[in-house]
Amino acid sequence: MTQLDARPSGAAATDPWRTSERQALRDLASSFTRKEILPHIDRWEDEGELPRELHRRTAEVGLLGVGFPEEVGGSGGDLRDLTVMTEAMVEAGASTGVLASLLTHVIAVPHMATVGNPEHIERWVRPTLAGAKIGSLGVTEPDTGSDVAGIRTYARRDGDHYVVNGAKLFITSATRADFITVAVRTGGPGSSGVSLLVVETDTPGFAVSRRLRKMGWLCSDTGELAFSEARVPVGNLVGAEGSGFVQIMKQFQVERAFIAVQAYATAQRCLDLTIDYIRQRETFGRPLSTRQVVRHKVVDMATAVDVARTYTHAAIDRIVAGDTDVRMVSMAKNEAVAACDLAVDTAVQLHGGMGYLRETEVERHYRDSRILGIGGGTTEIMKEVIAKQIGL
Repeated sequence: MTQLDARPSGAAATDPWRTSERQALRDLASSFTRKEILPHIDRWEDEGELPRELHRRTAEVGLLGVGFPEEVGGSGGDLRDLTVMTEAMVEAGASTGVLASLLTHVIAVPHMATVGNPEHIERWVRPTLAGAKIGSLGVTEPDTGSDVAGIRTYARRDGDHYVVNGAKLFITSATRADFITVAVRTGGPGSSGVSLLVVETDTPGFAVSRRLRKMGWLCSDTGELAFSEARVPVGNLVGAEGSGFVQIMKQFQVERAFIAVQAYATAQRCLDLTIDYIRQRETFGRPLSTRQVVRHKVVDMATAVDVARTYTHAAIDRIVAGDTDVRMVSMAKNEAVAACDLAVDTAVQLHGGMGYLRETEVERHYRDSRILGIGGGTTEIMKEVIAKQIGL
């Protein structure tokens, strides 16, 4: 439980977010973060990637497969469990950069897990959830972001293979991945021509053409991909040909909710760190926490965090119930990102000069948080989605 969790203790009996199993999951995720992540995070940022061993260790304690059914190699649970784990890891000090890379499978394999092709599950899903393989998702292109229906990477059918040509950009975990779940055009223009195809990274004609240097998420490797006459077996098709757009749109809602969780969890971590700091830091003979202007800034942080968490939980409840509200998910993402923006900026400001130093944790969160309003659909795209949903 975080410092400012004011929910009544008796709520645990009826609140699905506070069951004894989820509290145990929270405790496990927190202790794992403190033991396996925090001592190494600075080195991983310098190296620009996570070690593959971290995936295996995370799987060994049962965290890597959280939210995936046991029949596909997961640890069970649903999106609430993945949320609880994410909250716990970030609030214990893990960066969203670590989670972006460690949990890339959350966007790389759910399409396969949902379709249920036994060969795909045994070949890619199960090994990934066991930490033996790393998967990535390739949708964004140099000229196409949220407009999935406009992708240009083309897969031409040639016998029992597809021949793939094109490029992808901003692909998380691309330089370490063993396979990429790639959005390709197998048909004509528009959404009905989009399919999902698993491309193994040792495929001739596939290459990571560029490793990207970023403002934040320094320990999360990101790359640009190139496909030049890459021959991929037809058997690597995920679902039916032409079903890729629908599959991606369904998972986009989960991805956006997941980003919202990272955003408000980062905000909560910065709030906790700031409260600790202003209680200890004295100016002119008094702790910063006694000064009204400072206290009110912290209250604004706390309010924004709590509202974002509450609303995102409500949106996730709808997803778990099978009644995804696209408007609600989009609003949740934007509100959580706004809360995070406020929190990281205030945290750095109230830490003063220390907040500007790499040795201070809030500085990392400030850098890492900037991507959250861009990835998974920009804040502006979310507003367009919301506009359509309310009839504009």
